Amino acid sequence: MQLSNRTSAALLSAAKLFQFPIFALNQSSSYSSSAMGRAPVIAVCHGGGPMPVMNDPGHAELIKSMTTKVPSVLGLGTSSAPRAIVLVTAHWTERRPTISNGKKHKLYYDYGGFPPETYRLKYDAPGSPEVAAEVYEALEKAGLQPEMDGERGWDHGVFVPMLLINPKADIPIVQLSVMASDSPAQHYAMGRALEPLRDSGIAILGSGMPTFHNLRLMFSGAANDDGIKRRNKEWSDRLTATVTKEDSEERGKLLESWREWVGAKEAHPQGGVEHFLPLVVCAGAAGDSKGEAYADELMGAKHYTYYWK
Repeated sequence: MQLSNRTSAALLSAAKLFQFPIFALNQSSSYSSSAMGRAPVIAVCHGGGPMPVMNDPGHAELIKSMTTKVPSVLGLGTSSAPRAIVLVTAHWTERRPTISNGKKHKLYYDYGGFPPETYRLKYDAPGSPEVAAEVYEALEKAGLQPEMDGERGWDHGVFVPMLLINPKADIPIVQLSVMASDSPAQHYAMGRALEPLRDSGIAILGSGMPTFHNLRLMFSGAANDDGIKRRNKEWSDRLTATVTKEDSEERGKLLESWREWVGAKEAHPQGGVEHFLPLVVCAGAAGDSKGEAYADELMGAKHYTYYWK
């Protein structure tokens, strides 16, 4: 596979980080809300464990998108870059929405069985207690009873995609959990509560595997069964048509019944819903704007990324 200069640079940065951190911490921000306009929302597929930063061939399309398409949606390297990113991760589930509010967070290597260097990865972006307080206020106002956590590390749903998306690590990150309730209505309400933050230049990024997260089917090869592929296509098509709708009320109502859709239980089996929920939060934060989508091939299945500007 021929990689772009940006892709190669991002992977080189990750490789260097196996040995020592090279990212500079930048607590200051020169961005102004007037220059930025409204920050975007994007729900990405974060891939399998640290494999995207290991340059795994099965993640080639995902790596390319993470290093080109996602930075473009976020406006990185331009005057419209966000002043902070609220990152909703599938790998953190709490009874109430919980917010990382430290000035700096260690990394939480929540995967197993990978080479030793993947446990020495570094991503030295700052946190932001100030933005965390804005998130808390927005969620509290919506009656969601949020909590703060200044100690928990950033899990691989945060640092693996961000190593590729923004290797400079110069934009503050606030990590946000999903809720144990698995309720689409509650998670959509989380997103609705976060939407106004976009007007002050705070981007919302959901990190999971929105369209398909069934490890048993993926690793057994059963995901290539014609019946499963047919049902997964029907599921993916319906999901894409739903979350890209411009009317936020209609979008939210339709998502409430997602569990009954054809292919839903194969895409996200019982006990695996957490990888779908960051998308629901993002769909709620999208407001009345029409969404867009693209697909990357990953381990024999199409995995979609959704975004709203």
